Amino acid sequence: MDVLSDAFAWLNDPLNWTGPSGVLALTREHVLISVAAVVLAAVVALPVGVWLGHRGSGGTLTVVLANTSRALPTFALLTIFASTGLFGATATTLAVAVFAVPPILTNAYVGLRDVDADVRDAARGTGMSGWRSLVLVELPLALPLIAAGLRTAAVQVVATVPLAALVGGTSLGTIIVSGLAVQRYGQVVAGALLVAALCLLVEALLAVVQHVLTPVPMRRARRRPAAIPATDRA
Repeated sequence: MDVLSDAFAWLNDPLNWTGPSGVLALTREHVLISVAAVVLAAVVALPVGVWLGHRGSGGTLTVVLANTSRALPTFALLTIFASTGLFGATATTLAVAVFAVPPILTNAYVGLRDVDADVRDAARGTGMSGWRSLVLVELPLALPLIAAGLRTAAVQVVATVPLAALVGGTSLGTIIVSGLAVQRYGQVVAGALLVAALCLLVEALLAVVQHVLTPVPMRRARRRPAAIPATDRA
């Protein structure tokens, strides 16, 4: 309880929120690194996932290989980058971007692959080229799952960016690392609470975005109760 009391006391101190090392400035750096990492991962993973899902072949191996990168700890990547002279925001952005690629790539691939073949055939039957079918038909149907991958990646990135403090970067992790250095465990818990709150906020915002991006007919289909077979009716 003493640690929690110290944490809330730290959070209630206005001096801890302002200045270059305050919560507001560190949150800004945390968000900037997170956005840069997710954008970098999306630029790499989305085109590959969409292309493989549209083709319907060769994607399984690529997804498996991408998912193996999750076995490589982000801290290990940060250490490798630091040993080559990359520190701070650059090293953190690259490391967490690698961590964000698998969910984005996987969801893009699965979303395109699972588009109903009859829908593709209908699009081709109206005279659409493969490119137009992809852009106008397949991508809109796969968009909810693609958005879910971006949402998962974003939350994972926000939760991982605090490691930036270990390689000279600034983020909310700076609060945690500096608290550990001086054995102020209330400050450590306060930093952890701030990171958790930011993750929940990002999750909530992106959940709304995902809902908005889901086509209205798909939303209605999800809400509509399944029909009861005649043989099962009383």
